[in-house]
Amino acid sequence: MDRSAIDIERFLEVMAVEAGASHNTLAAYRRDLEAFARFLKARGQALDRARAEDVSAHLADLAERGFAASSQARHLSAIRRFYRFLHGEGDRPDDPAGKVERPKRVRPLPKILSVEEVDRLIATARTAADRPGLSAPKALKAQRTYTLLELIYATGLRVSELVSLPASASRVRDPLLLVRGKGGRERVVPLTGSACEAMTAFRTLRDANPRLAKSRHLFPADSDSGHLTRQAFARDLKDIAIDAGIAPARVSPHVLRHAFASHLLQNGADLRVVQQLLGHADIGTTEIYTHVLAERLARLVGEHHPLAHPAA
Repeated sequence: MDRSAIDIERFLEVMAVEAGASHNTLAAYRRDLEAFARFLKARGQALDRARAEDVSAHLADLAERGFAASSQARHLSAIRRFYRFLHGEGDRPDDPAGKVERPKRVRPLPKILSVEEVDRLIATARTAADRPGLSAPKALKAQRTYTLLELIYATGLRVSELVSLPASASRVRDPLLLVRGKGGRERVVPLTGSACEAMTAFRTLRDANPRLAKSRHLFPADSDSGHLTRQAFARDLKDIAIDAGIAPARVSPHVLRHAFASHLLQNGADLRVVQQLLGHADIGTTEIYTHVLAERLARLVGEHHPLAHPAA
């Protein structure tokens, strides 16, 4: 193992043990740092000797290859953390990434489904789950997809939070879920009656399988994590979208989280409440939904107000 690989492993170990970084965060750090190390090697430079201009050149290379500003910013964040670690360990006298300018990020407006479209998705999933004559595995999968749909639209959970729910989540007495989100922050989110019923029905089917019944996850699967993956849920969701007559490219777990937030605000919910339900640390992240509503209202007025189309 070369010096760069050793330094990356040391950094990841510290991030896991001392910073409590999640598996997904550690995997992202590894990918970004290994990509930077390869870039440096092609320039005849070593990771532990990189200069500020090397970091800037790497970001410029990412931009030329079509990486979005958000992806460039993620790479820079990983590189900054890495060199702060080396500096703190005394392996470097400086931090070459500290003064590199962060790529300017234009935050895109989230894709939104209408209330009618979400209702159609849920109804399609419910019909599939209620279809008579299904084998036990197919019935379990159909009920799982329906339950996940009900839960994500009822709560606005991040997909990673949703698929990793503990088995105990289905045993709640009150229609509430305690969720551990980013940074280990906990929040309570309410459940709708239909979400509770779907979860109870799924738990019954799940526990009929002795192997699944022992899992500590509500949605167990044969994966490294022991629970359903985000990718598997996304694929199942696109299948439901096709059956519901909605373009699958418009539907994803993240789009349903956006729908949860925008539909709440559309019906008069307080922005601070939506922030708490989504688990946003910064209300500025939640405010993007107000821009979506403002754009929608402006379009509505432009299309339907009589003064927007003066008579000839």
